[in-house]
Amino acid sequence: MKEHKQPSYDDFSTVEKSHEYITAEEFPDGPFGSPVNQKLGKSTSWEEGQRTYSAFNYENKNLHEKAQRLFPGAHPVHDNPEEHEQNPS
Repeated sequence: MKEHKQPSYDDFSTVEKSHEYITAEEFPDGPFGSPVNQKLGKSTSWEEGQRTYSAFNYENKNLHEKAQRLFPGAHPVHDNPEEHEQNPS
């Protein structure tokens, strides 16, 4: 009988990175239906590599490569002209 080799797989980078990025609460007072005056924030300890998303950054930097900011006096883009792909870090 022929043996079937199990295919190996890896999670997509978005799945792997979703564990590292912490999203903000939907409501400023905490999750809907939570007790009043409950401590807000992350309920478990921080793991190495975890961080929060910034609301002032592009989620997918590859889509905005070489795009200049149009508002006068805007902060310069930190684009590396030598690289054409940026890994989420």
